[in-house]
Amino acid sequence: MSWTTKPSATTKIPTRAEPYCTQAMKDRWTRELLPRYATKQGALMPILHEIQHAYRHIPYQAMVEIASFLSIKPADVMDTVTFYEEFHTEPVGKCVIGICQSIACEVCGHQKLLDHVRNRLGIEPHETTDDGKFTLLALECLGSCDTAPVALFNETLHENLTIEKVDRLIDEAARMDGKGGGGHH
Repeated sequence: MSWTTKPSATTKIPTRAEPYCTQAMKDRWTRELLPRYATKQGALMPILHEIQHAYRHIPYQAMVEIASFLSIKPADVMDTVTFYEEFHTEPVGKCVIGICQSIACEVCGHQKLLDHVRNRLGIEPHETTDDGKFTLLALECLGSCDTAPVALFNETLHENLTIEKVDRLIDEAARMDGKGGGGHH
């Protein structure tokens, strides 16, 4: 295996004319977020969360816009986005299913849940269904070992899971999406 380098000096990031960080967002961040932190960079995480909630991922253009707003390097924004598993650089499904794979969940049968969801939705961990409804993640410890196995459906923790419970949650998420009340991430 050889290391393949990327032509980063000539790589073009996808852009759109409309900014991801709207003037209304920046005004609110200036008014409500920045005063909470000793440095502008302190507001990076809450801003990233907001952008991800708004667009179901954090586009590269948004990273550049955030860096400009906070007077930091775009690379610092990208380092943060790519360090944390909860942030995505590509759009995720309307329902993000994160199955815990910690040792407690492993002992309590997380693999059969993960395999069931993989087979039912036809995707592997870190993939999204073709219709954009579901993304499957295999996550590290969700901090609820005493109620294993557990999973997040969007940001809601579901405990003591069985295949039947997972199927009900998937069915519910699919119905919610059809009515416009679907979850977001």
